[in-house]
Amino acid sequence: MQREIIESLLAGRDTLALMPTGGGKSLTFQVPALAVEGLTIVITPLIALMKDQVDGLRRRGISAVAVHSGMDPHRIELTLDNCTFGDVKLLYLSPERLATDAFRLRLKRMNVSHIVVDEAHCISQWGYDFRPSYLNIAQIRDIVPNATFLALTASATEVVAKDIMSHLRFAEEHVLMASFARPNLSYVVRKDGNKYDQLMRVLRGVEGSGIVYAQTRDMCEDLSRALTKDGISATFYHAGLPVVERSIRQDEWQTNKVRVMVATNAFGMGIDKGNVRFVIHYTMCDTLEAYYQEAGRAGRDGERSYAMLIYDDNDISIRRRILESEFPPIDEVKRIYERIANYLQIPIGDAAGASFAFNIHDFCMRERIFVNRVRSAIALLEQNGYITLTDEHDDPAKMMFECSRDALYSVHAGGNDMDLLLRTILRKYDGLFTRFRSINELEIAAEAGLKYERVHELMKVLWRMKVIRYIPANTSPMIYFNIERLPTKDIYIAPETYQLRRELILERYNNMIQYVTNVDQCRSQIIERYFGDRDAKPCGVCDICLRKRRSKRDNVSIKECVLRLLQDEELDIKELVARLDFDSEQIVEVVNELVTYDKIYMSKYGKLKING
Repeated sequence: MQREIIESLLAGRDTLALMPTGGGKSLTFQVPALAVEGLTIVITPLIALMKDQVDGLRRRGISAVAVHSGMDPHRIELTLDNCTFGDVKLLYLSPERLATDAFRLRLKRMNVSHIVVDEAHCISQWGYDFRPSYLNIAQIRDIVPNATFLALTASATEVVAKDIMSHLRFAEEHVLMASFARPNLSYVVRKDGNKYDQLMRVLRGVEGSGIVYAQTRDMCEDLSRALTKDGISATFYHAGLPVVERSIRQDEWQTNKVRVMVATNAFGMGIDKGNVRFVIHYTMCDTLEAYYQEAGRAGRDGERSYAMLIYDDNDISIRRRILESEFPPIDEVKRIYERIANYLQIPIGDAAGASFAFNIHDFCMRERIFVNRVRSAIALLEQNGYITLTDEHDDPAKMMFECSRDALYSVHAGGNDMDLLLRTILRKYDGLFTRFRSINELEIAAEAGLKYERVHELMKVLWRMKVIRYIPANTSPMIYFNIERLPTKDIYIAPETYQLRRELILERYNNMIQYVTNVDQCRSQIIERYFGDRDAKPCGVCDICLRKRRSKRDNVSIKECVLRLLQDEELDIKELVARLDFDSEQIVEVVNELVTYDKIYMSKYGKLKING
């Protein structure tokens, strides 16, 4: 499918490409970007993915840059100047950046050939991950009318696909859909009261490395410790770990120093590891979209791999109750908005267009609210255009002076090192006496000839002395206020939006339940049809297909055994079942088939006899 998408884009035709996880989406816009004059803009909400792709392209000698909210204003200006006057081929940015006047003014001067919308399902309210900021994307058509659009997603139903093309103002509907079939991936569901024993059986029976997905951070840590204790090389990963530690753990797993990664769904986006032999879900996903995305991280090298989901009797009912309890009433959504604004210390009428680091776990701990309840409230506030919660990113350190320039001469703490630090900061950054500026402590350390740890220590000394106001570098998601903070009474959540979101959540969950409890339809076929492939064929390698194949072989054996026994004597059904070492239901099924086709018949005494 890559070739067709590339040719469509080079022909100047707006295209929606539906490609499964690991299908090579990046190549479909990187090749056209290099093949024609001009700049390709890639819009994606995933800041971590932006950085990975930009680093990868630069290693190959391709000029690529990213603009995101973790950068200081000066670096953003410089980067956008390079896109206007330099030879940059690919610019990655978030959908929120498109809405700023500063970007739109610069966009007019850029020679843009293609606009790529990654994770395009985020534009649709029918999608499982709707983001209101995506609705602004089509407006840039008025600024760069000659740019060709490519929308990419791995998870769009037919309704969502039509919605994407409508919102992006395609001249004509044009969808290219790669097959969602993964012939080398064996989907398996196991119902087991002892999930850990089932997990151990799989890990001991399947070679190679893999991922075990669990619902909570505590569960990841507990499972990882239990596996290690039982002789399985395992580590864990979740969003609560510091960035450096997460990076180390991921690297250990990718380089096969650790066999099993036990993780929440925070792990996986942008993983470049082909030889993942299994992905096991220890807890159910809420949607088939999420399950397909996560399970699809197995077997990208084309070798036989396994996607297993383990559940027990309680999982379905508990998960449904949690889903319903996570959906707060409208009045509570308004109160959560108020509490978030107070937590961020934003006065009414302030913060329009501003971003704030937001640690949702710290907020929930202080306010004593369940995290998922807050996430649901934020999703509704996003849909109604008040705020946007962006992807996690590295937020640089920020500072401003609280004293006059003259007063700095009286700062004696820290000796010569402090003197070096202050002179370097004053030389490197302007405007620090009137506003907060982003600073780079590594660069300051290098220019001052100090260690990074010493710079960090001295900054804290200045902060304690009230010489500076200082926000250390941190990693956290950001909340972006689309409009100024409003009084709580003025927050309006459209009842139809609220009801629609509730219905969609439950509908998607019901589709997931149908997949899990299904006992007779090919699992791959269920997934492919869910994503719109009406011609999906049975895969032959999932647990359902394998069971049917075994059953068919057993039926042939049963048929031969029944006919051989009846050749010697007449028997009733009970006697047949007692003599044959097969499932009784299968024996009855075979007997009915033989009677239907007149191979055998039942005498008036209830005995089965061979016909003729």
